[in-house]
Amino acid sequence: MSFKAVVLVGGPQKGTRFRPLSLQLPKPLFPIAGVPLIEHHIDQLCQLSGLSEILLLGFFPTDLFTEFIDRCQKTYRVSIKYLEEPNPLGTAGGLVSFKATILSGDPNAVFVINADVCGDLPIEDMGAKIDSISGSSMLMLTTEATRQQSVNFGSVVTDSEGKVVHYVDKPTTFVSTNISCGVYLMKAEVIRQLDLPLNGDGIWLERDVIPQLAALCRIGAQIIGDVFIDPSAQVHPTAKIGPNVSIGPNAVIGKGVRIKESIILPEAVIEENACVLQSVIGWRSIVGMWARIEGIPLEPNPNLPFAKMDNKPLFLPDGRLTPSLTILGSDVSVAPETIILNCVVLPYKELTCSYKNQIIL
Repeated sequence: MSFKAVVLVGGPQKGTRFRPLSLQLPKPLFPIAGVPLIEHHIDQLCQLSGLSEILLLGFFPTDLFTEFIDRCQKTYRVSIKYLEEPNPLGTAGGLVSFKATILSGDPNAVFVINADVCGDLPIEDMGAKIDSISGSSMLMLTTEATRQQSVNFGSVVTDSEGKVVHYVDKPTTFVSTNISCGVYLMKAEVIRQLDLPLNGDGIWLERDVIPQLAALCRIGAQIIGDVFIDPSAQVHPTAKIGPNVSIGPNAVIGKGVRIKESIILPEAVIEENACVLQSVIGWRSIVGMWARIEGIPLEPNPNLPFAKMDNKPLFLPDGRLTPSLTILGSDVSVAPETIILNCVVLPYKELTCSYKNQIIL
């Protein structure tokens, strides 16, 4: 497939939260780990096979980016250009205004990335997945937030197949802990069909475009957050994986499965619509359809720097099992539609009913 990328760099704003730092240089050029913020985007995008051009789109004066672009052109293999909006057009307004430039060369799909996103983005994974979704559609990168954090972002509701069915930008009441990361991969048809009229406050992806596509189920969500999947593992495209998940060799992850904060060891099978949270699933173990395997989140939180491990005893002073991860030993079988909560299960056990707070010998 052939790709282009658009990085939305915005522009100078009154009362910006980034002042006084933005008085010296545009926020997208602020150094993070010694490198301008948007160069992290460019560096990751340039790892993608088939990428022909990166367009920086915003309403900063062009001359502020000239030196940066000249240097990047000497470092990276793709064309890099800045497109200056005559006035603020909104996050989708620039896509409409420069549609012909973005679609020149006939790319199959276009990445659209907000400049103030920083992290290890699954660019290659998204590029590999876009061809498998049908019609005029797009992928949206999402991640988990706390209930309190979620109302400050675009809240995303997905169905069992990973399609976005509802989207609300910065809702006034809680909608979902699944939020948009501001990273999208759009099939070219999506941009080609953007024909909304430019109005006084511009056209916005978050307000004018994404909710309509979500209502038509034309957006798919993508894995994010420290996920390792062995190349030999089979993961159904509708499974939702992450953050902090490791899936071992020859494991099989079925349709609609949810896995979070867990380790799936080699040759384990997680059947359709099962849920695995804060758990370790042993070698060759089988988790039946609609089963739920769940442990208790433990410190240290892997998302916090300098977290320390606190080794607690296996049992509480009153003899109860200390709440902890759920661990299934090797060759354990869990029946469909059962719940295994805060348990340690020895190998070769067949669990035909639900268990809670037990060691199963």
